[in-house]
Amino acid sequence: MRLLEHGRIDSQDGGRDGDDSRHMRYRSTSRYRFNVLDLLNLFGQKALMYHMFADLDMTRIRAYREQAKLEGKRITITAFLLKAISIAQVEHPVSRTFFLPPLRAVTYNNIVGGFTVERMIEGSPAVFFGEIERPHEKSLEEIARSIEEFAEDPIESVPKLKVQKLFAEMPVPLRQLVWHMGEWFPALRVKCMGATFGLSSLGALGIDSVCGPSVCTCVFGIGQLVEQVVAKDGALLVKPLMTVALSFDQRVMSSYQAARFFE
Repeated sequence: MRLLEHGRIDSQDGGRDGDDSRHMRYRSTSRYRFNVLDLLNLFGQKALMYHMFADLDMTRIRAYREQAKLEGKRITITAFLLKAISIAQVEHPVSRTFFLPPLRAVTYNNIVGGFTVERMIEGSPAVFFGEIERPHEKSLEEIARSIEEFAEDPIESVPKLKVQKLFAEMPVPLRQLVWHMGEWFPALRVKCMGATFGLSSLGALGIDSVCGPSVCTCVFGIGQLVEQVVAKDGALLVKPLMTVALSFDQRVMSSYQAARFFE
């Protein structure tokens, strides 16, 4: 065996006769993945997540994006959904209510749209959380620029990403202690992760739909836009549809409330 960079062990030239270790390769896990893993372990395992799915007609949104493209503007579908969901959260405060131990709940008044973004750091992919405050009050162009900053600007130049990077570099016991305190004290949680809803998108990778990680009471997952045949007014039409998944915490939100919010 020989030890390679980043703690990886290459066993292709070692192992006893008949030992399958020569077919395996070990490597260390990037520490920058552990922010997400800690959140899923702390909040995700306790949440009682249920899921709803709906196919949305994207005809108007596609037409708007095409017109914006002619004007030199690049507006992603994520920007549209962040704005639409935040508008819905204004009318449905239960969707921004979080369960607190032992049997309490807190409703956040400041709406913050959260979304996942993958960045390469130290040669490995890591998922970070982008956050846009009060997206219901911003234009689509402003939201799109913010998404682009989180996706493309240097991590050190984006305050939210910089904090998450520093957080991942903390000693494990200290980082997890902060998360546990945030579970009990909402004001601390907001400083660590302020999103009142989450949005995960894998459409660019050809995925039809995805259920987002359960780090908020409401998390949306979207896939790619697909041309499908639908029946309308007795006629068959080809429409651009997108499957949207809503994952919600039943401790806070009933199925009826989730359906009304999804509506």
